[in-house]
Order: sequence, then structure tokens, then C-alpha cells
Amino acid sequence: MQLLIVHHDAEMGGQLVQMVRDYTAHDCDLVDSDDAAINWGRRRSHCALLLTQVEDDGIDGLVLGGSLGEIFPGLQTLFLPAYPASARRLEVAEIKVFPEPIDGEGLLAAIARAQTTLAGASDLFHVVDVLQMCCLSRRDGAVQIVQGKQSGIVFLRDGAIVHAETAAARGKEALFEIVAWEFVEFAYDRTFRPPVETITMPWDEALIEAVGRHKQQKLAPAPGWRA
Repeated sequence: MQLLIVHHDAEMGGQLVQMVRDYTAHDCDLVDSDDAAINWGRRRSHCALLLTQVEDDGIDGLVLGGSLGEIFPGLQTLFLPAYPASARRLEVAEIKVFPEPIDGEGLLAAIARAQTTLAGASDLFHVVDVLQMCCLSRRDGAVQIVQGKQSGIVFLRDGAIVHAETAAARGKEALFEIVAWEFVEFAYDRTFRPPVETITMPWDEALIEAVGRHKQQKLAPAPGWRA
């Protein structure tokens, strides 16, 4: 499996490359910017996994993932955000976001999962992993989210979740609906602005409430069920 690591810090990037080479049989290359990654991609016939910083000089990993995905259909992506792991408010299964200090075992497990993904399969993330990453990275813009035939959009302002929409709902109810989809595809656009701001509570409280409601719905008996 071919990996590409995008990291502005040559020392840290080199350590990641060495870890991949020491503990896997995968091919692994390192570049230091979005432009270098795109140029690398144009010279290659295949790439299965991108491991990129979320943001640094010359790097916007959220945008880069989409751009390289157009070159390599089925590309899987793992993100390295700048915030510390201690800043996370929610833990999810099968994470694809690795703050510092990087959990080496978890990262190798995510690489192994990518290897078992069928060729051309969607690059799926837990929706809470994505939204938490965007909020802690203090992003503006919007995250477009797709799960099967369902789609929604979550608007951000300086890392706060300020609005959400689906086909059936707006505001907090739309956010609750989106969180219930669990594993999703997403695209990020920093230029989008919310048509209105309907969510005022802190982002972590909104997500914790959404996750709690989803758990309650999963535990609730189906209509017509009797003990």
C-alpha cells in the first residue's frame, strides 16, 4: 500500500515515515506542503492513504484531502491536528484524527484498517471525530456531510457550531440528526457562511447532548415492542 505523509516539520515527518517503515511493509513518501503533495500525486499512478497535518505553513489538510481524492479515487485520509490530545471532549471508535502526542499504536491500527478497505470505498469518518477536529482547530466555514442518501451541513464560526441544516430540520435538531448518522463522508469549505445562527451553546455541549440523545434512541424499544 502506498502512503503519503504531508508534514511541515521535517524531523516529525521523518519520524512518522520511519515508524511506517519499521512496523509495516507499506511504501511511504514525505512532502512538506499541499503544492508538493499535488505535484507528487500527478507523478504517481496510485496512493491508498494520506496522512496529513490539518494546518501549518502551506498546508490545509482538509482541502488537500479532497484535492488528492480527485486524483486517487478511494483515497483514505488520516489527520494530524495542532491541538493537544488533552483538548478532546469526546472519544469515538475507529478514530482517524491523531492530536499530539500521537498515539502510535492507534495510528498503526488506523493504517491497518485502511489497508483492509476495499478499493474505491468511501473515506468514512465518525461524524463526531470530524466536527470535534474542526471546532478545536477553530475553523470557519462549513462542513458538508453525507451518509448514504442523506446529507446535511454544519456551519462554523471560529470553531463554534452556529447552525446546521438537513433536508428535514434546521438548527440543533439538524445537528442531532447528523450526529446520529455516525460514519460519514465529509467535505470542508472555508468560504461558506451560515444563512442564520441558530445554535448558541458551546460546541462540546452541543455534541455531547447530540451523542446522548442518539444513545437513548438506540436503547429505546422499537414501536409496538412489548416486554
